Amino acid sequence: MRIGIDTFACDGGKSGVGVYLTQILKRIPPSGASFELFGWGFDRFAFSEAAPNMEFIPQCFINGKTANALWHIFSYPQFVKTRNYGACFFPAAHRQLPVASPCPSIGVVHDIASYWGARKTREHLGVVIRMSLPGAVRRLDRIIAVSNWVKNELIEFAGLKESQIEVIPNGVDTSVFFQRPRNDQSVVLIQPFSFRRPYILYVSRIDHPVKNHVKLIEAFTIFKDRTHYPHRLVLAGSTNRGAEKVQQAAYTSKYRGDIFFTGYFPSKNLPELYAGADIAVIPSLYEGSGMGILEAMASGIPVACARTASLPEVAGNAALYFDPRNAEEMAERMVTLTANHDIYREHRRLGLERAQLFSWDTCAERTLEIIEEITDK
Repeated sequence: MRIGIDTFACDGGKSGVGVYLTQILKRIPPSGASFELFGWGFDRFAFSEAAPNMEFIPQCFINGKTANALWHIFSYPQFVKTRNYGACFFPAAHRQLPVASPCPSIGVVHDIASYWGARKTREHLGVVIRMSLPGAVRRLDRIIAVSNWVKNELIEFAGLKESQIEVIPNGVDTSVFFQRPRNDQSVVLIQPFSFRRPYILYVSRIDHPVKNHVKLIEAFTIFKDRTHYPHRLVLAGSTNRGAEKVQQAAYTSKYRGDIFFTGYFPSKNLPELYAGADIAVIPSLYEGSGMGILEAMASGIPVACARTASLPEVAGNAALYFDPRNAEEMAERMVTLTANHDIYREHRRLGLERAQLFSWDTCAERTLEIIEEITDK
């Protein structure tokens, strides 16, 4: 039995969805069903470390979201028949799906962000995908949501029944993200970067306004005015739509010398970046799973995060919460975590305990069980 895995829209492993697929691939046993990957030609080696023995079939040789959407509509059915797939797995089903599949299909929905909020507040997938996606999701044989928040959104926006959706939360790799001994060094060296401590960290692509960087910069200014602490703000992530507005907000801040943009930050170095931080702040207006929360908590870094979308579901009682549209409240939580050592230690402990509840092994095991159930029918 051959099973195809669609790597389109997985960002070459350089995003939360890419991390998800990488972690699943690492846990596919060498025996049993024969899996193979298909996607953009330039992604041929993106997942080779996670799945060194898995064949990759390059497809859709015209770049662009619309061309890829059309490939899934018109070329995908014949491709599946040619490859004789017993099933297809779509790790980024919220971004790209065929209208119909000649073989059983399983899709993972990480968010319904393209259907959330006003048009100007979201990165859009393109008119073809936006129009076809809800119906395509409904035609999946099995649907996996990464949180109950996403499950409820699927019911609301795609008209799905609760029984059609299984919630399988993302995990965190605690062999990579773990609490490291703190030293007295004032500089964290992560080639080619040098970070002066202490610093407050936010790991996210710069996507304005949904990732809420501008409000965080405003809150950081209030934090600095109140405390006069030497903390810096490190914003780690690649640029996306609206990045110029975030950069302008940083440039016009009177503390612009304390705001540092890394651009895309290599995943392999993220544990060191978290380990050097004093606290992590997650101010997003929308998140489907909140992977950054788990990475910070597993690293022993206390978290302040927005009281919105899936974030409270992930963080539980281990974070300090704020209204993401209220810079004063956000700054207040930053002050509390940096100034009150008892609260800092307590939330570090709670975070470490919380992170242990989210396992990639558990996530992959149940996901592979669902794929097996579909192919056995």
